[in-house]
Amino acid sequence: MSVVPFVKSLLQVRDLVVSLDDGTSIVEDIAFSVAPGEILGVVGESGSGKSSIATALLGDARAGAVISGGSVFVEGRDLLSLDEPGRRQMRGPVISHVAQDPALALNPMRRIGSLLEEVLRVHQPGLSQGERRQRIAEAAADVGLPADAAFLRRFPHQLSGGQQQRVLLALAVVLRPRLIVLDEPTTALDVSTQAKVLATVRDLCRTREIGAVYVSHDLAVVRELVDRVVVLYAGRIVESGSREQVFEAPTHPYTRGLLDAVPDISGRHVLRAISGHAPALQDRGEGCAFAPRCDLRSASCKARPPLRDFGDRRLAACHHPVRGNREDVTANVRTPAAAPETRSDTGAERKERRMLAILEEVTASYGANQVLADVNLSLREGYCTALVGESGSGKTTFARSLVGAVEDVDGVFFYDGRPLDLAGNRDKDLRRRIQYIFQNPFRALNPRQTVGQILRTAALHFFPIRSADADKEVAEVLRRVALAPELAQRYPRDLSGGERQRVAIARALICKPQLLICDEITSALDVSVQAAIIDLLRSLQRESGLTILFVTHDLGVVRAVSDYVAVLRQGRIVEQGLTGHVLDEPQHDYTRALVADSPRLRDSAA
Repeated sequence: MSVVPFVKSLLQVRDLVVSLDDGTSIVEDIAFSVAPGEILGVVGESGSGKSSIATALLGDARAGAVISGGSVFVEGRDLLSLDEPGRRQMRGPVISHVAQDPALALNPMRRIGSLLEEVLRVHQPGLSQGERRQRIAEAAADVGLPADAAFLRRFPHQLSGGQQQRVLLALAVVLRPRLIVLDEPTTALDVSTQAKVLATVRDLCRTREIGAVYVSHDLAVVRELVDRVVVLYAGRIVESGSREQVFEAPTHPYTRGLLDAVPDISGRHVLRAISGHAPALQDRGEGCAFAPRCDLRSASCKARPPLRDFGDRRLAACHHPVRGNREDVTANVRTPAAAPETRSDTGAERKERRMLAILEEVTASYGANQVLADVNLSLREGYCTALVGESGSGKTTFARSLVGAVEDVDGVFFYDGRPLDLAGNRDKDLRRRIQYIFQNPFRALNPRQTVGQILRTAALHFFPIRSADADKEVAEVLRRVALAPELAQRYPRDLSGGERQRVAIARALICKPQLLICDEITSALDVSVQAAIIDLLRSLQRESGLTILFVTHDLGVVRAVSDYVAVLRQGRIVEQGLTGHVLDEPQHDYTRALVADSPRLRDSAA
């Protein structure tokens, strides 16, 4: 039986179990509560069961899964004991849902006003037309959207990503629910838009006494938003407590591992990826599921640890709980890393390093829409330069212009001392030297080829070598990205997200490039996997002197990976310099706003 501390609850989850049709548990013994106006964060790696719990709170389960046990009480009514018509009556007016991807959740053929009005007509048919208009205006105001006729007549594709996410929030609150379940609602948003959405959620919960369950793998965002935290691992709760308890002095080794893997804009520190992988559903076993990855494991971990109450509503499931401040306990491994401006080379040596790529007055357009205007940026050999800015600032357009993937682009481009036409065709050798790594490796890798075939094809395309030599190259490059050579026989669908991203990096490396362009390659990864990828990129720089252009909107990642940073706004660079200087002492108002809006794990530099 799970432990649930008593509080005046709006939501009370007891012994929830979600299973596959064959009985294999996805999540089990899930228990927590949410008070009116309280925000609960649910965190954990991919596969931990976060989304399964979020769906179960609505009385539903994804295809191939069933809710096989437990209770979900909302305002005293057990949602799971109701029949389907009864559950539908609860969804919307009592408990609502905000999805991760508004592009999938919003009907592209319907206008915004029509979507909001339909929700009211279906759930509250007794409202008059005037009352519906008033409720729509109130919902729009609640989430910071205009309610004028011109805006409400827009289609989803005519809105920015942040506006689309706010529309989803408006659809969730227009019925004035008591509880909102938010499933990764800010994952794809830039920091400024994300900050506005988070502020909207926070204000709604406080002013309307709405309870919220916020599901996310972004711990910095969770720290900024929530009141309490539930940490999941392998389908079970391993720790829960207040925000301060979990983030300042976590008890479970897994929670500490997650926090040690998070890059933070407040200051550069050593990132420690959690070794190994979370077990598959069929491999969870009877003992502590985290034991194979835990430095504190012992014989006692062969038995499953109970979820124990440590007082003050703090719970943890561990045979070796660690007490004390996280920074003190991990001081031996969290020594500050060298800041970007104090790398091992001296200032004189840095000046001697040549500029591998020089771009001047780069201008690009899509039809009548100008995306870049007179952008000047130089990439120093062997260094990582981050290109940051909010969505629509032109980051990806600039990055793709380097590989000749933008047609309507002008400017001066010198690469390795050689003048080039940005819009012109690239010869084979130049295409080999400049490699692009995309954000979504699953879409970038051929699903019909094995990993070995994908890598071998790239090697044979650029180098006239024998097939046997290509196989050796494949094995070697897999080792370079910390993948077992045996993975060459597997398909992309058989790999985890982090493994697929490593294969994408390996495909670039097997071409022996000078310049890697990384386009948001860590944005969708778990924090531990992200830490491993960041460490991989830094080690590749040290070993082979790679030059990297790292496109991102995450300033915490910028702090961890880059030596220089350029800030792009509305197609123009407004500030650039050493990463430490730009993030610690930003000069431009826009940069200051980005830094202020970035979530952080610490209130000041570590």
